[in-house]
Amino acid sequence: MPSMDNITFDSVKDKLKGYIEEDKLALIEKAYLFASLKHEGQYRKSGEPYITHPLNVALILSDIYADSETIMAGLLHDVLEDCDCTPEEMEKEFGEVVTNLVKGVTKLSKINFSTENDYLIEYYKKIIVGMSEDVRAIIIKLCDRLHNMRTLWAVPADRQKVKAKEAIEILAPIAHHLGIHKIKSELEDLALRYLKPDVFYDIVEKLNNSKLERDNSVNVMQKEVVNLLSEHNINHEIKGRAKSIYSIYNKLDKGKKFSDIYDLLALRILVNTEQECYLALGIIHSKFRPLPNRFKDYVAMPKPNMYQSLHTTVFGVDGLLYEIQIRTYEMDEVAENGIASHWSYKENRGSKTKANLQSTTEQKLQFFKSIIDLSKDKMSSEEFVKSVKNEVLNNNIYVFTPKGDVMELPKGATPIDFAYKIHTKVGETTTGAIVNNNIVPLNYELKNNDIVKIITNKNSKPSKEWINIVKSTQIKNKIKSFFTKSEREIYLERGKYNLEKTLRKRKIPLKEFFTDENIEKICEELKVKNLDEIYLVVGNGKNSPNSVINVIHKQEDKNPKVVKVTSKDKEADIIVSGIDKVRVNLANCCMPVYGDDIIGYITKGNGINVHRSNCHNLSMLENRNVEVNWNDNTNNRYLAILLVYSNTLDNHIVDLIQAISMLNVNVDGIKTINKTEQLTYEAHLYVNSLEQLNKVILALDKIKYVIKVERLMR
Repeated sequence: MPSMDNITFDSVKDKLKGYIEEDKLALIEKAYLFASLKHEGQYRKSGEPYITHPLNVALILSDIYADSETIMAGLLHDVLEDCDCTPEEMEKEFGEVVTNLVKGVTKLSKINFSTENDYLIEYYKKIIVGMSEDVRAIIIKLCDRLHNMRTLWAVPADRQKVKAKEAIEILAPIAHHLGIHKIKSELEDLALRYLKPDVFYDIVEKLNNSKLERDNSVNVMQKEVVNLLSEHNINHEIKGRAKSIYSIYNKLDKGKKFSDIYDLLALRILVNTEQECYLALGIIHSKFRPLPNRFKDYVAMPKPNMYQSLHTTVFGVDGLLYEIQIRTYEMDEVAENGIASHWSYKENRGSKTKANLQSTTEQKLQFFKSIIDLSKDKMSSEEFVKSVKNEVLNNNIYVFTPKGDVMELPKGATPIDFAYKIHTKVGETTTGAIVNNNIVPLNYELKNNDIVKIITNKNSKPSKEWINIVKSTQIKNKIKSFFTKSEREIYLERGKYNLEKTLRKRKIPLKEFFTDENIEKICEELKVKNLDEIYLVVGNGKNSPNSVINVIHKQEDKNPKVVKVTSKDKEADIIVSGIDKVRVNLANCCMPVYGDDIIGYITKGNGINVHRSNCHNLSMLENRNVEVNWNDNTNNRYLAILLVYSNTLDNHIVDLIQAISMLNVNVDGIKTINKTEQLTYEAHLYVNSLEQLNKVILALDKIKYVIKVERLMR
């Protein structure tokens, strides 16, 4: 490979000839000449002509077998930002795909990179915008940063530290999740060089001092393994393993001695098939005793970035420990080059292969989809960064279903996380969990290799307490969504029932009322979008059924008067049609609150009593009804009495008071009224509307020991 100092387009072209067709090479050369012309007269801080930078980016991209469009965009990636060139000019010369890639990289380049929380959020969110358009934009950005890290000596010392920290905390983890080991490893090593130079050069010196002895031992071991596999007719290739200085630093930082780091003596064996991976492993173990607890099967259980390989550590020649990796050629390519190489295959392979590659790509991009989900949530900067680091960038755990399927979960995950990972419906109906044949609580923290079985009941539903138990932010949102959806469905059903009931009461045919023209008129009046939203505002008490019906069928109301209603507990505002001054009281039997569908009853000598329209006492009264309506300007509070039925004799009065008070509702008192088999509570509270009362009922109804909640009607 040419050095960075004397790189030319010919050297890049020679590398590309190995996998890119001739006609596409001509387009790549055209992109180079265009970039060279645009960057003419520009120089880097290192003193080189600027064109050497895009050439090096293209060379790094060729190392991971990027496709022709990505190579072209790599050569052009700074043209829009730093040169006299418009997107229109570039699109005319190189097409929409390449131009969009360059625009994506340009967006990323304008980010004020920082590892501070606020900037980190914006960084990830803007990356996602680019990722949703084309994943190749971020791959070009990684290669761009890698070359800049190689020439980091040219920038001031304070900037070196900042750039190194960005590389190790932000960019290297992204490269890892895209499976691009080459870039991840070099970014980490270069970052360590500038962040902790003393540590970096101390490791380099130790590696150099032991190199001769180490190489001799590896050569002897390599010959032994070659002879062993050849005797068993396994075609193979053995590669030397590059020593990652950063990985050695991590192990030393955890307290290991330099002499105890196994991968200093390392071999990588490449074979043709997955079956030969296991055959080679068995043959090696038959001669060289494996070190207990050091075998890892990433072939059967790939890492999230689709990395596959068998890892084993054995006692080899001279009693030294050797770490051996065994994988197929295809696995090796995925491990080294990651997702970037997939596009180069698409250019020359059939539709079936394309479909397989697309499936693999989708799995690799799950990392970014997780960030997309997090970025959509309304959370503080600190919460977002914490979620990204803990759930996305952090090492995950791997657990099994009873059938042996592997599930990837964030550290600290619970059986509820596991259940939702299988399917949302499984999560919503979870009632218990069995881990490794033992019943565990739902807040049990799962560990690597646990075998988890979920117990479900189709009649069960989630508990709001789960929101504080689960680890995954995405699953927290699913649980929240369930309750939001449940409340909406209850309001819709209630609104539809109340509206249709009032229509029948006013002898208005449903078919005549629910015409497209009428619905459109009501939507415009109420400022809602559709019939469901009409039901919703009726069901949650924002609008009474009569007020909705009156948009179409206005009742005669020549002289409506607002009169003060004097009730035992509160003052409220009621509009009585056609009556000027009259005493109005809220009925004690059904205790209406603002938003209830109401009707007035003319009493003998005591004014008008206002009942809820579904009050059972109305059927026993003489037909002296009068239309009454709530005044929308009322700001009173109204007494409501709830009966709360529980399934236990345990006293939960304190819990109930706390649950109600959290909704800004005044609790006048709670008492127990039934102590036979289960406790029933009578709760007296003051609310400002039916909507607020419904929220209280929903909140209480979701408490695990509550069977039913209903308003008291005497």
